[in-house]
Amino acid sequence: MSKITLELAKKMIESAEKEAIQIGVPVVISIVDDGGNFIACHRMDDALLVSVDLAQNKAWTSVAMKMSTSDLAQLAGPEKELYGINTSNNGRVVVFGGGIPLRKDEQIVGAVGVSGGSVEQDIRVAQSAVQVFSESEFMLNG
Repeated sequence: MSKITLELAKKMIESAEKEAIQIGVPVVISIVDDGGNFIACHRMDDALLVSVDLAQNKAWTSVAMKMSTSDLAQLAGPEKELYGINTSNNGRVVVFGGGIPLRKDEQIVGAVGVSGGSVEQDIRVAQSAVQVFSESEFMLNG
């Protein structure tokens, strides 16, 4: 399986930060590998301190659950099939948007997690990083 390089993670973070600046929200951007292990994390000036853990956990959740955290939110609401899953794994599972898995050849090779704005803003910033990943797959090691 291919691995995301630090060089690619930095390019993804750069794109995400530009998007965050454009929409006027300081965020934390985290990139993890296919095991949910830390590759890179970036905290913009004035981003909330709580966003560091949230961004990392959003990325981890996307790998662990093999879906975006916004999709998981649909399954984890009250009366839903996965209600309460956010209390598992020592509370590490995040059930609101901002975490998106990164796929290559239908395999999850990592994820991006963004926190600091509204859910909609976090998703938009994360999608900017995903776009760079989609256009730069040649930068994977493997």
